[in-house]
Amino acid sequence: MDGLNWNDVRDLARRVAHGAPFALVESTRSILRRTAPQVGIALSDVERALQSEATAEELLAEVSRRISNGSRRLSRTLAEVDRCRDAGDVDGARQLLNDVLVVEVVPHYQDILRANLAALDDES
Repeated sequence: MDGLNWNDVRDLARRVAHGAPFALVESTRSILRRTAPQVGIALSDVERALQSEATAEELLAEVSRRISNGSRRLSRTLAEVDRCRDAGDVDGARQLLNDVLVVEVVPHYQDILRANLAALDDES
């Protein structure tokens, strides 16, 4: 995915989580408009959320949650897939990837899962 950079949204979410006041300024709007669709949130939902400070702050929390939860889920899954592959259980590895693909909402993470599935198919 071109232009994928979540550092600014993660930094903003971390500051707010540690007590910094949330301000719905243009830079915050820009960050959320860019990153929310990258984590699977419809642009129409983003625009609705940006109508108030409270809903924009909730959107920030959701974007941050999707990034961190998806990242942890992906890391755990890929480690398990490697263990299955090392044990010769390609079908088990494939099932793990498919199971996570069903619940993953972040397109970038979905792409990584699909690439790993394709690599398993090439091994078979």
